[in-house]
Amino acid sequence: MGLFSLVTGWPGPSGFGSASTAEQVTDGVDAAHLTAIITGGASGIGAETARVFALRGAHVIIAARNMEAANNVKELLVKSNPKAHVDVLQLDLSSLKNNAGVMFCPYQLSEDGIEMQFATNHLGHFSLTNLLLEKMKETSRSTGIEGRIVNLSSIAHLHTYEEGILFDKLNDRRGYSDKKAYGQSKLANILHANELSRRLKEEGANITANSVHPGLIMTNLMRHSFLLMRILKVFTCIFWKNVPQGAATTCYVALHPTLKGVTGKYFLDCNEEKPSALAREETLAKKLWDFSENLVKSAK
Repeated sequence: MGLFSLVTGWPGPSGFGSASTAEQVTDGVDAAHLTAIITGGASGIGAETARVFALRGAHVIIAARNMEAANNVKELLVKSNPKAHVDVLQLDLSSLKNNAGVMFCPYQLSEDGIEMQFATNHLGHFSLTNLLLEKMKETSRSTGIEGRIVNLSSIAHLHTYEEGILFDKLNDRRGYSDKKAYGQSKLANILHANELSRRLKEEGANITANSVHPGLIMTNLMRHSFLLMRILKVFTCIFWKNVPQGAATTCYVALHPTLKGVTGKYFLDCNEEKPSALAREETLAKKLWDFSENLVKSAK
């Protein structure tokens, strides 16, 4: 269903598809009772996600590394929507001591000595989620409002290392592949959401956790492989989305009322899709959780 929707733009079972925009999938949604923290909200699909959340009445917190860019987005949002409630928070997800993602970057280590794509795309979000989790549980209990956590993964999770996650060779420079390292970090996003979902259900918490593939969008995230992506786009133009379409699946999973109680799922083009076999391995998800916890503790 996902590939068919991607090629045709026709809607899937949800009534939406690859051609749907973030505004369309949230039409009629009242989010005035919600607070949304959006990492990477200073540009691209993150900025569009922030715009649509604010449009629907949510209190939006843009968490970003580049404060100038984040404040520029805030200014634009408030200018176009004077009622928008937007705040900015400085956050560098590549550092556990302190842009939400990197893609296909050359081999490098984060400030904490961890392979950069894994550190930024997975570990930083893993740590941030854990820091916010108790507050989310408390809020959902006191208000009765369901909390939702959405991990931005990618179809690139299909192209990772053979083992899925290189637990024992995470920082190995000799075996480093920028494409597979990115796929590894995106696989980790799905595994994280799945294990978090399992733990929250076990606790009976009123919080869901899902992961999404936004689609192929030409954004600043591709700065390390811009020429390659431009060439690729020429031959795969029917698969690419614009920014409003790219933000649609995140907004749909985060806000649509029909997804109340839906958790531990992977979405593509605003429809549930089956991820890779590795992404569905419960033992791998549990191992990644323990591995991530230990890395976070060692970085403190």
